[in-house]
Amino acid sequence: MQTYYPLFTAIPLAAAFLNLLLSKISMKVSDYIAFLVTGILAVMAVRMLFEAPFIYAVGNWRPPLGILLVSDGLSSLMLVIINVIGLLAVIFSMKYMTTYTAKPKYYSLFMLMIAGMNGVVITGDMFNLYVFLEIASIASYALVGFGTGKRELEASFKYLVLGGVASTAILFGIAFLYSITGTLNMPDLAQQLETIGMTRTVGFVVALFIMGFGLKASAVPFHAWLPDAHPSAPAPISAMLSGVLIKALGIYTIMRIMFNIIGQNELISAIIMFLGALSMVVGVLLAVGQSDFKRMLAYHSISQMGYVTIGVGLGLNPKIDPAVAALGLFGGLFHLVNHAVFKSCLFLCSGAFEYRTGTREKHEMGGLVRKMPVTSTTCSIASLSISGVPPFNGFWSKLIIILALIKAGYWIYGPIAVLVAFITLISFIRLQTGVMFGKLPEKFSGVKEAPFAMTLPLILLAILCLGIGIAYPWIDYGLLQAARDALLDKMAYMNYLIGG
Repeated sequence: MQTYYPLFTAIPLAAAFLNLLLSKISMKVSDYIAFLVTGILAVMAVRMLFEAPFIYAVGNWRPPLGILLVSDGLSSLMLVIINVIGLLAVIFSMKYMTTYTAKPKYYSLFMLMIAGMNGVVITGDMFNLYVFLEIASIASYALVGFGTGKRELEASFKYLVLGGVASTAILFGIAFLYSITGTLNMPDLAQQLETIGMTRTVGFVVALFIMGFGLKASAVPFHAWLPDAHPSAPAPISAMLSGVLIKALGIYTIMRIMFNIIGQNELISAIIMFLGALSMVVGVLLAVGQSDFKRMLAYHSISQMGYVTIGVGLGLNPKIDPAVAALGLFGGLFHLVNHAVFKSCLFLCSGAFEYRTGTREKHEMGGLVRKMPVTSTTCSIASLSISGVPPFNGFWSKLIIILALIKAGYWIYGPIAVLVAFITLISFIRLQTGVMFGKLPEKFSGVKEAPFAMTLPLILLAILCLGIGIAYPWIDYGLLQAARDALLDKMAYMNYLIGG
């Protein structure tokens, strides 16, 4: 796989442009190209799980002079999340996107977004990380406004403006790092910062990165774009934004830079944990009062990513027991995977309901379990999972994070995490009673189940929610442990500089 590693970006980039050309011959070609490309990428990503860590020097220019691509436990985990969820979103799009025009342009933008996220994950160079981040961001701006309605364009513009602010902060941070180190190679940066230490300049760079990548991750108080962007985007794009994009462009980059380049730091840990706790509380409280199905899910994305952030922040604290820090980081990574599964399922369910009923307002729905049993059942499973109800997968990752917080002596953050889980459960009980059960409105008496292309991804994601939860005690979590160890071992990351 080392030889083919650059294809994670090359294939979707080429497909994005080839798709526009071939769609002139037949509009149906776009579906086949998107399915083939995402299918190949998903298979390649799963294959990466069986590879030992390696580096790929582009053009055989050895680091730190050349561009470096890095494969380790964390990048392999992220590639699986991005490309498997991307494949399921494409399958869902085949039928769902028939309600939109310009389907080939949608798929081309989708491929660009995939290429950008894959590039962010595999690169070992700060400048290329920024370039790929911009490719994914610009494609996502366009996809949010793809419906070209007033609400969609307004949400896209807000997302673009705030995303531009985040990108500017990140670019300034990279520029300051280059000014004090003279390099953009990430293992080389880690090695030099080990010598330089936490100076004022480095501290300012950390603040810029927390703001920039925090905005990409929609952490409170940098979350203003997300509640408008997610509801406005087509359902498969909402699933990608929540399930994948905010992780690849936000959480992943924070983890990679803070652990592998800056290094563990008590103050950085405290800041990130506070932002995580704030995101959990603010997100869930704002979600409870929402009547728009997708807007409610958007606020829950903010809240659930707070769990991931607080787990990551706990792992960054060098003052606590290393085993407890590792447990918190493991829980954060586990919840990152679980969130990708159940939140993608929920957004696709909302798209299926909207496809058949023509509305996203919860108070206008009711009794849909009798008309759309597959969509309703999968939605219920994902709802129980996000609420942390055993034996679903969300329960285990939340439990691990809460136990780690209590073991570390964070007696405020632990109960907050429990309380947020309880409020989340209440929110989704209201969703169940309002949408799936109750009285069926007369105008929906002729509603039918969503097409098979739309229900298949829901079934697969619901099986994962239940399967991971039930099988948790017997599953080998070597992949998550490899991702955790890749973050905690800064010295191993620095060794990539010499091809170690």
